[in-house]
Amino acid sequence: MKELGEDLKNNAWLKMSEEEIQAAYLFADYYIDFLNRAKTEREAVDYVRRLAQAHGFQPLDQVSDMKPGDKIYMEAKGKICALVVVGHQDLRQGINLIVSHIDTPRLDLKPRPLYEAEGLGLLKTHYYGGIKKYQWLAIPLALHGVVLKKDGTRVDVCLGEDEDDLVLTIADLLPHLAKEQMEQKMADAIKGESLNALIGSRPEGDTGKDPVKAAVLKLLQQRYDIEEDDFTSAELQLVPAFKARHVGLDRSMVGGYGQDDRICAYTALRAILDIDTPQRTAMCLLADKEEIGSSGNTGLQSLVVELFVADLMQKAGYGDYYTVRKALADSYALSADVNGAVDPNYPDVFEKMNNSFLGRGVVLTKYTGSRGKYDSNDANPEFLSQIRRLFDDNRVIWQVGELGKVDAGGGGTVAQYVARYGMEVVDCGPALLGMHSPFEISSKADLYMTYKAYKAFFASFAG
Repeated sequence: MKELGEDLKNNAWLKMSEEEIQAAYLFADYYIDFLNRAKTEREAVDYVRRLAQAHGFQPLDQVSDMKPGDKIYMEAKGKICALVVVGHQDLRQGINLIVSHIDTPRLDLKPRPLYEAEGLGLLKTHYYGGIKKYQWLAIPLALHGVVLKKDGTRVDVCLGEDEDDLVLTIADLLPHLAKEQMEQKMADAIKGESLNALIGSRPEGDTGKDPVKAAVLKLLQQRYDIEEDDFTSAELQLVPAFKARHVGLDRSMVGGYGQDDRICAYTALRAILDIDTPQRTAMCLLADKEEIGSSGNTGLQSLVVELFVADLMQKAGYGDYYTVRKALADSYALSADVNGAVDPNYPDVFEKMNNSFLGRGVVLTKYTGSRGKYDSNDANPEFLSQIRRLFDDNRVIWQVGELGKVDAGGGGTVAQYVARYGMEVVDCGPALLGMHSPFEISSKADLYMTYKAYKAFFASFAG
């Protein structure tokens, strides 16, 4: 009974007022809509751009001179964006930054994906990010992305989302013939090169070699006016075709694809949309490529944070490099990313005194990394003290967390890539069950507390 008493004492639902509970359920309805509309980073940026415009945010190049209360939108390459609300404090004294990522684990099509084998048309894939490969078999898959033709024409692709639309899938091996497969380690039983999606089986008449492939190419030509060579300059992703849903008889949870890390992206987005003129300039940054190490020119190992802040400083009349770097060093940041919730089905990999739980509020994660804290930021206690006080003053329900037992594994976030500028950073976001699976689970109470935490940070945190 003592352990049960501790669980109840820490349960966010029991600490929330009835008004907050109703607000959390309503907030989750909008969040589910976002998950269903934004399954790729490009779609997320499109969604954010439309919402930002509706709330009065202007592109930076349309702002003549910056003043407190100005709302500014910035974007790069259609896959990373930032929303800024200019504060009362001089921009040279730093900003309050919340950064999350909008890329998710998925299956990317290879540059030459289409082939025929045994009378079936298939698409070759290369998985993106950390996945359990077996979770992607025998589920309906949708195809999202863009194709850029040789003449520069852009073709947007979205197959499998409408109720009466077609879907793709990767067939699993029948258990009757899977004796050898099922005796292998889970990591070895499904090979990356066998994650090939079915796209057709009806041949195009008597066309000689590969008649099914020929039929598929004809349909692609008719529907999208694209040819086989156009796959070379395409960015096409297979994602789960099913919708995000309410979970549980009490509808207290959200289940859906891409909640790592779009749950943080959405709560940070809503937080910056809902603040008035803050004391310090607030920036919500939504980045790409975190799931593969934040590489590339849309990931945070690039200098995109520095570029966005430099653009703001230039507009404010402070363009020299030292001033930009000093402002970054004097900034404060939340690395808005999820943690892994203790799963009662797999208790052996968790250390309950220090790991996070579903339904106990937003999680402060002092350090991530793996084993000996490699690739971790490890936040300073002075900063954590300030964040604790901020959350308590604003009635934010929060908990601490690590990602599993010390030697069980681990993971990283973008915290280390913004910390290198000298700013104070801590990881902060909700806990999930089934992280990186096609159907992750979050708590609506944690979702709402994450929004409250981010809004408080934007609106009132002054260091």
